[in-house]
Amino acid sequence: MSTWSDRVDSGDWTAITEELDEYGGALLPQLLDAGETARIRALYPRDELFRSTITMGRHRFGEGEYRYLRAPYPEPIDELKRALYPRLLPIALNWWTKLGRDPIWPDTLDEWLAMCHEAGQTKSTAILLKYGEKDWNALHRDLYGDLVFPLQVVINLNEPGVDHTGGEFLLLEQRPRAQSRGTATLLPHGHGYVFTTRDRPVRSQRGWSAAPVRHGVSAIRSGERHTLALVFHDAA
Repeated sequence: MSTWSDRVDSGDWTAITEELDEYGGALLPQLLDAGETARIRALYPRDELFRSTITMGRHRFGEGEYRYLRAPYPEPIDELKRALYPRLLPIALNWWTKLGRDPIWPDTLDEWLAMCHEAGQTKSTAILLKYGEKDWNALHRDLYGDLVFPLQVVINLNEPGVDHTGGEFLLLEQRPRAQSRGTATLLPHGHGYVFTTRDRPVRSQRGWSAAPVRHGVSAIRSGERHTLALVFHDAA
């Protein structure tokens, strides 16, 4: 656990929090090395590790494919989630307080997932995504049920400019009474990116308002891109 906590803690969390508050997303330090990303990519063909496979084009989600991993997860997925949760929880609590919402998340990830399970949200939500040339992911939000943690993390398992070109991570924010604002981030190999699951607080004339945010991935120009997505609530 200390290895993963050390990697998470190596980030400048003051700067990460400021970036999240400003844009709804922020780059994290390198969470996985080259050998670890290769091992996770190699899980993709192993059918026994997954509970569901989604072909994006069939559902008009974009183009490409993703698979929901079964729980218990292979290492280091649980370890990374447990290391990230204590860093993300204060941000989530601050956002909900600004928006006048009642925060419901306990101090530990295990307690939170137990709450999800008691509410009937028992399906695992860690995802491996695979994109080939011309694949892309439509703008969306990953809610899955009534109990939602407002932040999630993706990790690029490939080397940009070597394994793939294109494939920027996209955020689109619907600002109150204004045009939408987009951001695009090319994720370095093994680095995480934390972003809002559904909305973020923005200042308004009346105090704070919730700005809905959707996320997606731009078209892969060449090569192949794999992503590990860490969602902090389970699905109904």
